[in-house]
Amino acid sequence: MAGPKADPGARDPRFIRVEFPAPAVSGEGPFEHVALVTLDRPEVLNALNYRLLGELASSLEALDADEACHCVVITGAGERAFAAGADIKEMADQTPVGLTRKNHFARWERIKRVRTPLIAAVRGYALGGGCELAMACDMIVAADDAVFGQPEIRIGVMPGAGGTQRLARAIGKARAMELILTGDQLPAREAAALGLVTRVVPPEETLLAALRLAARVASMPPVAVLAAKEAVNRAFELSLEAGLEFERRNFFLLFASDDQKEGMAAFIEKRSPTWKGR
Repeated sequence: MAGPKADPGARDPRFIRVEFPAPAVSGEGPFEHVALVTLDRPEVLNALNYRLLGELASSLEALDADEACHCVVITGAGERAFAAGADIKEMADQTPVGLTRKNHFARWERIKRVRTPLIAAVRGYALGGGCELAMACDMIVAADDAVFGQPEIRIGVMPGAGGTQRLARAIGKARAMELILTGDQLPAREAAALGLVTRVVPPEETLLAALRLAARVASMPPVAVLAAKEAVNRAFELSLEAGLEFERRNFFLLFASDDQKEGMAAFIEKRSPTWKGR
């Protein structure tokens, strides 16, 4: 896949690698309808500077617009980190006015608006912005050497890209408060037990496990996947009554799709469905 058009803060992409379809791993693949996006700053543990975030947002938007892409796996280059946090050298001299006027954090909103399912494949550190990026994905496949955390308190600030909100929703107020107010780290297996992580696998199997999960999602009817993802995400934003109404509306709308007719006909006829994505 050709490099996507980057935003003004991310000309000539160099911190993000996009492979679509995702290549073979351990002799398995390539993975049809799945893209692999790699954060590529291993020399600084894939720290998230503004340029990388701009490239990432642009890459995901390009994949989101490609009807052939049904799921995206995001991972970090190397074995030590998914992303060890924000680029502190870049952040140290910021001012409230500068942060407001330059609006670099709008890149996080662009990532949030991506409709295609996102799966984080996490090895090593996912701290600060790295943890926030993993939580912005729809599922997390973690190596058993992965650690999560929001250590911003230790440098005099607090999470600013979703950490306080998504972590509390994922693992509950009490544990999230402890992690955010102390900067402590959360090992992968405990993260899984608390509901933050989808599954934990041996380190060398992390990427392959994420790609296999992505391939399963990508094999499902695309319109139904988008509608279901949207409904699940609304569960964290709406009251129960409003969420149930939203779910029912999406359910009803899917009966206008060719895939609904094909899926139910295939079930009745005891054959495999052929999805058209409409």
